[in-house]
Amino acid sequence: MYTPQELAMRIAQVLDAKKAENVTILKVDHLTSITDYFVIVTGRSVQAVHALYEEVSDKLAEEGITYRRNDGVRESRWIVLDYTSVIVHIFHPEEREHYNIERLWADGTNQLEFVPADTEKSE
Repeated sequence: MYTPQELAMRIAQVLDAKKAENVTILKVDHLTSITDYFVIVTGRSVQAVHALYEEVSDKLAEEGITYRRNDGVRESRWIVLDYTSVIVHIFHPEEREHYNIERLWADGTNQLEFVPADTEKSE
């Protein structure tokens, strides 16, 4: 079983491997009681957003981890997955820019460093 931080990192890794863009992890447990972390990513198109949703939900289900709720799957412009300690936001580029949830939840100290897997290999 993962700790909340490990789960957030695992989700980010799965999404990054599927070519999610602008992967951001925010620790928000000191700002809200609803969750510990947000993982926020962008897909290039509606199809990419949906593919990212399928990938993360399938990969985690293989590990015995399922989300409690989801929203936005039909439209696939902003999909939210609630993994209790981690809430995943998968955005279409226009929605991410419009809602800019990082502005609401980032406090300058709570963004976790995420190094994409391909960056690690090249160093």
